[in-house]
Amino acid sequence: MYRKTDVLGLQAFLWERLNLWVVNARCLEELWVSYKDIIFEGIKLYAYKKNLSKNPDPGYYIKEAKGLNLKKRNIYNKRKFEQTYQTEMKRLSKKLLVAKRKAQETLLRSVLQNEGRR
Repeated sequence: MYRKTDVLGLQAFLWERLNLWVVNARCLEELWVSYKDIIFEGIKLYAYKKNLSKNPDPGYYIKEAKGLNLKKRNIYNKRKFEQTYQTEMKRLSKKLLVAKRKAQETLLRSVLQNEGRR
């Protein structure tokens, strides 16, 4: 999910800061350093950023469970519109529970097999 850039806010910020920047300058090196600081501060405040979020799915999910979870999330957003989406949501929820149990059992079997080898 990306946050959109606030173009008007960035423009106002740059005009305000750059006017102060030109008045307070002494030498070229000082100009360059303060210019970079102003630009980076504007980027931090107003430019778009990607919001990182953790994947709520455990790492041991098999491909089937991940696919069902994605379908369930898509149907969840549509379920308030029609009755068919609500029944589809229930059906997918049941299938997802079965797939989750299957993934957990597979993980537990592989852990137990590895413990037996040690």
